Amino acid sequence: QGRLVESGGGLVQAGGSLRLSCAVSGSIFSINTMGWYRRAPGRQRELVATIPSGGNTNYADSVKGRFAISRDNAKNTVYLQMNSLKPEDTAVYYCNAVLKLYPWSDLNAYWGQGTQVTVSS
Repeated sequence: QGRLVESGGGLVQAGGSLRLSCAVSGSIFSINTMGWYRRAPGRQRELVATIPSGGNTNYADSVKGRFAISRDNAKNTVYLQMNSLKPEDTAVYYCNAVLKLYPWSDLNAYWGQGTQVTVSS
């Protein structure tokens, strides 16, 4: 079964950088879109960036020019490089993957457990 395992969160000063990773483990058939979402204290979860299996990436306006999403299909892994971090980027970051477990399966969304990113001013 597909399982998403995240790593790379932590505490960083404003202006610093972090790189998040998320690997899909277990037996799966294919992965469609992968992405990152975040939930700040007192706010709803919001999209950060997505990357389809083929095609253009998509970013929230608030992170454009600072964050970069990429994926390694051979490793079933998605990355989020975060530069020029701001205190308002503080949130729990969640990895998402839309995938099929078997050839006959429907596409379903799977989520990671979340990793905390804290940016100090």
